[in-house]
Amino acid sequence: MDAPRFDKSRLPSRHVTEGPERAPHRSYLYAMGLSEAEIHQPLIGVATCWNEAAPCNIALNRQAQSVKLGVKTAMGTPREFTTITVTDGIAMGHEGMRSSLVSREAIADTVELTMRGHCYDALVGLAGCDKSLPGMMMAMVRLNVPSVFIYGGSILPGRLDGKDVTVQDVFEAVGKHQAGEMSTCELEKLEAVACPSAGACGGQFTANTMACVSEAIGLALPNSAGAPAPYESRDQYSEASGQAVMHLLERNIRARDIVTRKSLENAARVVACTGGSTNAGLHLPAIAHEAGIDFFLDDVCEIFRDTPYFVDLKPGGAYVAKDLYEAGGVPVVMKELRKAGLIHEDCMTATGRSMGEEIDRVNREADGKVIYPVETPITPTGGVVGLKGNLAPNGAIVKVAGIPSELQRFTGPANVFECEEDAFEAVQKREYKEGEVIVIRNEGPSGGPGMREMLATTAAISGQGMGKKVALITDGRFSGATRGFCVGHVGPEAAHCGPIGLLKDGDMITIDAITGEISVDLTDAELEARKADWKGPRDTIYASGALWKYAQIVGETHKGAVTHPGGAAEKHVYADL
Repeated sequence: MDAPRFDKSRLPSRHVTEGPERAPHRSYLYAMGLSEAEIHQPLIGVATCWNEAAPCNIALNRQAQSVKLGVKTAMGTPREFTTITVTDGIAMGHEGMRSSLVSREAIADTVELTMRGHCYDALVGLAGCDKSLPGMMMAMVRLNVPSVFIYGGSILPGRLDGKDVTVQDVFEAVGKHQAGEMSTCELEKLEAVACPSAGACGGQFTANTMACVSEAIGLALPNSAGAPAPYESRDQYSEASGQAVMHLLERNIRARDIVTRKSLENAARVVACTGGSTNAGLHLPAIAHEAGIDFFLDDVCEIFRDTPYFVDLKPGGAYVAKDLYEAGGVPVVMKELRKAGLIHEDCMTATGRSMGEEIDRVNREADGKVIYPVETPITPTGGVVGLKGNLAPNGAIVKVAGIPSELQRFTGPANVFECEEDAFEAVQKREYKEGEVIVIRNEGPSGGPGMREMLATTAAISGQGMGKKVALITDGRFSGATRGFCVGHVGPEAAHCGPIGLLKDGDMITIDAITGEISVDLTDAELEARKADWKGPRDTIYASGALWKYAQIVGETHKGAVTHPGGAAEKHVYADL
């Protein structure tokens, strides 16, 4: 056998492959067709969230084969494994959505356990749907092994009557159908063409937002997030990612060398300037938590506040992920941010080069259509805004991309619903009025349990033509596809006796995205009196199982809704065991 390229004396896989006492372990590896040389090379975990639940994940197993080829080319031994994912488009609007955010933790936990149990030395993670992207990145940072993330790619837009359509249009069409503005035949025609290929939802919803984050934070190769899932170039990015992780392993560049406070700030900038999903305000703190970095909703929103919004993507804008890719993708966006002095250039990336060095390699410029020049943005502040006030002492978040400034202030009486189903039924029956603030509570991480997204309700409101005539607030979440004046992540949640849990019908609520205010016209004394009369959290049907367990241990929304103490409390680093 030739001399090994890597010294395994300090790699985790030595516990499985080296020395006479590991003969039984090696026998298992021989049983799977590995050669002696392959056994003594670094073992690289290739983790995917492949399943047959939805188009977001269906192409991941194909791409994993290209990753493995890249690992092998660079003298590593890839070991493929899968974890779960829950696809929000399928889970939306019913009890299944309670599993969505919980799946983020399950993905991080199961990838960690697989890596630990089999002593893999590095990780390439492939993910396609909303929560699987942050879940995979959380595992990388938690394990602190050399890691490369790769997105499965977006879906191609559908075409109907000469226009691009997405699944967002289908959700909103349900509201139009309920309002009598669309026939059943027209709805069925739309649903049949809206999702024409493999890949995640095409707008700047949560999946594409977090895909952009993966590049901006440095865990993914430049421009790898952009190519749609059916493009053959995805296989080239996958192969390059397999080679890249071997390069990182050789140089001992680990996930926490890449994910730092500065790189998290870079990621938040990209979310803001692209009008990304409000869910980034939940996932960035959770990724930071794995590294022991305090980077909470307030910190994310502070960056949103002074970042211009200059990338015109759905749902607030006109274009989809394929269009951004064809306009130069995240690298051109980062280049524009650098022109404004809004990027930390010294951050390490998965290429082994700094972010500044990577931006130096970008030779394209903003096209002025999908990506506006940073000096002439769509709006001078980010497409996502943080709010605070006596209704949300721990903060809340709202996407304002595409909402005119004159519609970013709203005062109206509360119309309170105890859960999403009650609100959706009222919307279907048009049992709400123009000028109201619809309140949906008991949908937080603990009280839900699971912090459901509300796309079915908000899309129905938009479809009824009421999206600009009411506001909506919740301690739950909104889909990245939500549009309208919809405030999520209101904290503390109702189950923790937050002010949202004390509201009554008719209470006057003010939401001001210009000043960052969310308040109710009640004095501190009135709120305290209501708190004294509070009867405790609303009972749920989840008295056992994974959702019950999650409800017992999940933390506060503004800190990422995490379920363990994080990097600050750890007593060892996996890669050094």
